Amino acid sequence: MQIEVVKSKIHRVTVTGADLQYIGSITIDKDLMEASNIIEGEKVQIVNINNGERLETYVIPGARKSGEITLNGPAARKVAKGDIIIIISYATLDFEEAKTFKPSLVFPNETNNSLT
Repeated sequence: MQIEVVKSKIHRVTVTGADLQYIGSITIDKDLMEASNIIEGEKVQIVNINNGERLETYVIPGARKSGEITLNGPAARKVAKGDIIIIISYATLDFEEAKTFKPSLVFPNETNNSLT
C-alpha cells in the first residue's frame, strides 16, 4: 500500500510579492528551497494563514538570501504582500517506509524569511 505524507514544509513565511501577470507558480528563495528539500518544478500546497486560502502550484527558484516568496499568476489573487503562508510538499511512500520517514521542516524568521 502507498500513502501520501508530508515531505517538506516551510512554516510561516511572509509573502514578499504577488505578480498576477506572471505565467504561474511560486518563487521561493533558493536557500529556503534547499533547506526544506524542495526542488524546482515541484508541486506544493500553499496555506494562507491570513485568509484561509489553500492552493496548489509549482516552485521556481528565487535569488539566494533574498527572502523572496512571490505568488505568481492566478495564485497572486489568493494572497497579499505581507500575508503569512505555509508551503507544503508531499511524497507517496510505501506504508512501512512512511512509518520511519522524517520530513524536512523549516521555520524561518517571519520578518525577513531568513534561516537565522
